[in-house]
Amino acid sequence: MKNSIPYIIIIILGMLLFFPFLGHVHLFDWDEINFAECAREMIVSKDYLRAQIDFTPFWEKPPLFIWMQVLSMKLFGINEYAARFPNAFMGVATLVTLFYVGKRVVNEKMAAWWVLLYAASWLPHFYFKSGIIDPTFNFFIFVAFFQVYLIRNSERKGLHAFLAGLFLGLAVLTKGPVAILVAILSFIVYIIVNRGLAGYKLKDIIVVALSAFIPIALWFGADGMMYGLEYGKWFVNEFITYQIRLFRTEDADHGGPFFYHFIILLIGCFPASVFLFQYSRKRVTDNTSGRNFTRWMWVMFWVVLILFSIVKTKIVHYSSLCYFPLTFLAALQIYRLSIGDAKIKTWVRGILIFVGSIWAILLMALPLVGIYKNKLIPYIDDPFAVGNLQAHVSWSYAECLFGLLYLVGICIAAVMLKRNFKKGMIFLGVLQIIIIQVTVVHITPKIEAYSQRAAIEYFESFEGKDVYVCVLGYRSYAQLFYTKKLPSTNPNYHSKNYNYPNEDWLLNGNIDKPAYFICKIQNADKYRAMSQLQDLGAKNGFAFFKRR
Repeated sequence: MKNSIPYIIIIILGMLLFFPFLGHVHLFDWDEINFAECAREMIVSKDYLRAQIDFTPFWEKPPLFIWMQVLSMKLFGINEYAARFPNAFMGVATLVTLFYVGKRVVNEKMAAWWVLLYAASWLPHFYFKSGIIDPTFNFFIFVAFFQVYLIRNSERKGLHAFLAGLFLGLAVLTKGPVAILVAILSFIVYIIVNRGLAGYKLKDIIVVALSAFIPIALWFGADGMMYGLEYGKWFVNEFITYQIRLFRTEDADHGGPFFYHFIILLIGCFPASVFLFQYSRKRVTDNTSGRNFTRWMWVMFWVVLILFSIVKTKIVHYSSLCYFPLTFLAALQIYRLSIGDAKIKTWVRGILIFVGSIWAILLMALPLVGIYKNKLIPYIDDPFAVGNLQAHVSWSYAECLFGLLYLVGICIAAVMLKRNFKKGMIFLGVLQIIIIQVTVVHITPKIEAYSQRAAIEYFESFEGKDVYVCVLGYRSYAQLFYTKKLPSTNPNYHSKNYNYPNEDWLLNGNIDKPAYFICKIQNADKYRAMSQLQDLGAKNGFAFFKRR
């Protein structure tokens, strides 16, 4: 019973951190609404084997995370809370897993630092309050890596090989073959670093490969039996083509320089990222198994970071798998510092203040931008951004105190880390958790009010009405989720691109019910010139139309 107390405490604290306020803001386009809409359409169509968008096959993602959202929606209803709950649940599971792994690999003290560091870092914490796939995908990948580590460091090699493959297969079923790519590349790098298989046998690798195939085969097999082999071939071809396109080209203008993810991890994983600069060649643990796991974490970190730096499409969460090894390696250094095995470097504290200041300045600047937006607008050469800023959002100078107090707290923590590292680290962790909660609860809704709320409210006004609602000139899934769209019965509705409506038919064809449209303000004049469209006005960067 005594050994279970830390886990019970972590579960309770994790639930308090991740479960509240999941539904206090609309889902964000694209990814959050994309997956939630797939889950909603599964429930509406009662077709639970394949993901759909606008009730046509959606080949970009496998269905496991969407199934989790379906179960959540069955429990909480079709809403924002249900869409985000699976990741909140996985957040609790992740913290418990980190403690278990850290305790087994190093010791309980290091494990506790790891849990605190993960919960107190910006993006790792924030993503557990989101409805995107990556936190769940990353969990399965990490647990698969841990099982691979146990193959070499446990007597039950066959069991761990089977579990490693099973979790890897679940990762594939969550996000796709990128899981296999990361696993293969990491294993190759590990073999090179160790100059051989280093304790792994060929039969173990075969067991991993075969068990990884089980969840994938079950899904494809059931899918093939339900829809036929021809559909299965078509789906696989479209799925693979999409994955290759993501790797080779920028998807929807999501590009960036090679070092994009380096910056994202440094700032987004603050303060964990700062403690990587404390790295020393001195071993934290003298046991062979601990050194082996550390090596696996370094391999995972660099493989993921370099792989997604090469990938042309640059999106913040693509490097999120790095959060596990990054926080582990940082927690090792924090453990060394906490037991007096090392002193925190002066320049590490300097980096802590520098990166913390970036976050603090951002938090202070947001209210000022809202207050002085009319003075800033003349300098902005983007009609859509100007329209967004015209949203009525209430700000006060007092809200700058969030950023100011955070900056003062970072400076206090930096001083405390030198004088009494344990107390300083606990203070920093509590400070981080508080400011992240403030940001999620108080600031995120205001950002959403600028970026998309006008469009969401427009879509919500059509809920339950038998009309067409179409987005013009940009990609969105919000019109599907927030109008609670039902399957279209008119064969002219869908375009050859499956997931998109036939825009030309809706604008010019012989439609069978009213059609409403929305576009971004910079494209409004193009549609205002069309005689068949009635201008319904504009709001916060969006223009609205109705087919006459």
